[in-house]
Amino acid sequence: MSEPTGWDGRLSVVADGKGLVGHAGAVLPRRCPDRTGLTAALTAVLPAGTGAGWRDRGVVVVQLAMAIVAGAVNLSDAEQLQAHHQGLFGPAVSDSTTRRTLQAMDTEVLAKIARVRAQVRRGVWSLLHLRPGGFPWLTVAGKYLHRWVAIDMDATIITAASKKQGAAAT
Repeated sequence: MSEPTGWDGRLSVVADGKGLVGHAGAVLPRRCPDRTGLTAALTAVLPAGTGAGWRDRGVVVVQLAMAIVAGAVNLSDAEQLQAHHQGLFGPAVSDSTTRRTLQAMDTEVLAKIARVRAQVRRGVWSLLHLRPGGFPWLTVAGKYLHRWVAIDMDATIITAASKKQGAAAT
């Protein structure tokens, strides 16, 4: 697995009610691509640039995905979410940088992205197969998360009923 990128180094989990953030649920899915090597693999296949302020394109794609997870529906939303929650996402990526990154994804680059995603996915499933107790390496905010189990959801709606008075079926 890859080394941490450091964006999450200042995160902490406390119960004092101070420094609360929305979208804290995005931390695990944001951390996962870094730890599995997906962020680095995307960086390797996306067109790179030079010059001061050039953003790592793998990070740009991962942060865009996390902004979508957090509710962004366009590039402006993504930029605003990232700017407002830099502690969760890392330094914000401008909508123009994200647009340039997406425009650079031609058929050849998309094929490379598909290959590295498949390679990383195989690696993650291999780890999970070898360790039925869950992710053996996940640490968030300095806390080691153990005995986590991955559940492959297929979006099937399961109906349930309740015997409670006034409860409706879902």
